[in-house]
Amino acid sequence: MASVGYVCLGANDFDRATAFYDALLGEMGGKRPMPTPHGLMYRLASGAMIMITRPYNGQPATHGNGAMLAIAVDSKEDVARIHGKALELGGTCEGEPGPRGAFGEFAYFRDLDGNKLAVFHTGR
Repeated sequence: MASVGYVCLGANDFDRATAFYDALLGEMGGKRPMPTPHGLMYRLASGAMIMITRPYNGQPATHGNGAMLAIAVDSKEDVARIHGKALELGGTCEGEPGPRGAFGEFAYFRDLDGNKLAVFHTGR
């Protein structure tokens, strides 16, 4: 079976972006397992790694329209806590924490470079 190994999020101010992700992913137990030539990898407890990277082509990083990284967390309280932490770190709200139909508890935000993220808990 195949699985996702890592996802990349572009950053224009690499030091500022990694400070944001150090604090945000640290709230979820995230660790920095290794640097790469253009960026830095983060590992959560399980699942794909997250790489914060300077674009390889040397052009400015831009966010994808319709692209989003969604991170599963352990509880609906974590959804609200992580969303609040992202906003405290300078992220912008794209959807307050709350239920989304029968899917569970979700919250949405953008990082400092405009990349969209979600945190969610399905309760399953």
